[in-house]
Amino acid sequence: MNLVDSFADISRFVALRRDIHMHPELGFEEHRTSKIVADLLREWGIEVHTGVAGTGVVGVLRCGPGTRTIGLRADLDALPLQEENHFPHRSQHDGRMHACGHDGHTTMLLAAAWHLSQARDFDGTVNFIFQPAEEMGKAGALKMIEDGLFERFPCEAVFALHNFAIGTVGSFALNQAALMASSNTWRVTMHGRGTHASLPHTGVDPVAAVINLGQQLQSLVARVINSEQRALLAVTQIQGSGAPNVIPDQAWVGGTARTFSTDATDRLENGLRQIAEGVAQAHGCRAEITFRRASPPVVNHEREARFAAEVMREVVGADRVDDNYPAVMGAEDFAHMLRARPGCYAFIGNDNGAGGHRLPDHGPGPCIIHNTSFDFNDEIIPIGASYFVRLAQKWLAQS
Repeated sequence: MNLVDSFADISRFVALRRDIHMHPELGFEEHRTSKIVADLLREWGIEVHTGVAGTGVVGVLRCGPGTRTIGLRADLDALPLQEENHFPHRSQHDGRMHACGHDGHTTMLLAAAWHLSQARDFDGTVNFIFQPAEEMGKAGALKMIEDGLFERFPCEAVFALHNFAIGTVGSFALNQAALMASSNTWRVTMHGRGTHASLPHTGVDPVAAVINLGQQLQSLVARVINSEQRALLAVTQIQGSGAPNVIPDQAWVGGTARTFSTDATDRLENGLRQIAEGVAQAHGCRAEITFRRASPPVVNHEREARFAAEVMREVVGADRVDDNYPAVMGAEDFAHMLRARPGCYAFIGNDNGAGGHRLPDHGPGPCIIHNTSFDFNDEIIPIGASYFVRLAQKWLAQS
C-alpha cells in the first residue's frame, strides 16, 4: 500500500489543523499550541520535552537498538495580521492569523509522529522539533540551538518543509544549495536641528537627508554586487515630522536587505554605511546606522538534499519533484539549524498561486503566504506527513 494511502482518513488531522488556525499565537506566545502538541505526543507514547527556548517542544521516539538519529522540524507561530476569511475556522483573535501555514506544518509533523509511534517500523531515534517564533525576525531556531537543542537531542541531520505556491498541489521543490535568502533589516536615523517649516535656513533638515539617502540606495546593489549574483536592498519605511509645519530634529529611513551569501551581505552593509555617512555630511547631519542580521541564507547540504529528493520521488513520483528549484528572496530561520547540522529545507506545493483549492468564501485573492485571505490546503497533510515518515525510516536504515 502506498504510504500516503495509510493516511486515508485524515479527518482528525484536518480538524486539528483548523483548530490551531482558529487560535493563532505569536512568537514565544504559543502556549496553547505547544500544549496541544505536547499532549498529543504523550498520548502516542512519545517522550516529550517542553520549554525549549520558552515555548518549543521536542518529542523523542526511539525504536530498536539503532544509534542513528534524525531531526524533523515544524514551526508553531502565527503572524500579526487581521484575517479576512469568513469560513468557520477563521482566526478567533483580531490581529493574529496563520497566514504562513505554520498550522499546517505543525499538523503534518504531528501526523508523521502519530504514524511512526503506531508503526514503530524504524531503527534509531526520531526527534520531532516544534519550533517557536520563526516569524518577525525573532529567531526561534537560534534560540532553540542556544538552549542546547542539538546537545540534548542529537541529530545527524535535520529536515523541514514549507508550503509554497508551486505547480501541482502536493508537488515538491528544492535544490542542493541556497534555497532562500538571508534576512537583514536596516535603519538610518539622520539627526539634524528642528525648526519651523517656514524657516528652513534656521535649522538642519534631516528629512531632506533621508529622502536623498533613499534615492541613492536604489543603485547600491548594482554598484557593490556582482551582476551574476542576486541581492536586494529595499527602502520600505520613512518617517519625518509628526506635523506638516515642523522640520524635526531627526528623521529615519529603513528597509530590508536580502542576499545569498555572507560576502554579499557584508558588501551591502558596508555600502549602506558609506553612503549614509556621506549623505549625512553633505546635509550637515549626523547618521545613526543600524544593520541587523536576522537570519542567514537557507543553504541546503548537497548529500541531504539528494537524499530528500529521492524520498520525495518515492512518495509522489519523479514528475512532481523539482530538485533544481531556483532560490527565492524569502527568508527562513531554519537557516540557523542548517548551519549547525547538515540537512535540507524544501517546499511542498500548497497551490499554484491561483487559489484553486479554496472554498467559495475564501474570496478571489491568490493563495500566497502572508496574505490576509490565506489558508493552508488540507489536501497536502497526508503528503507532507508521508514524506516525513519515509524520510525518517530511510535515513535511519542507512548503514
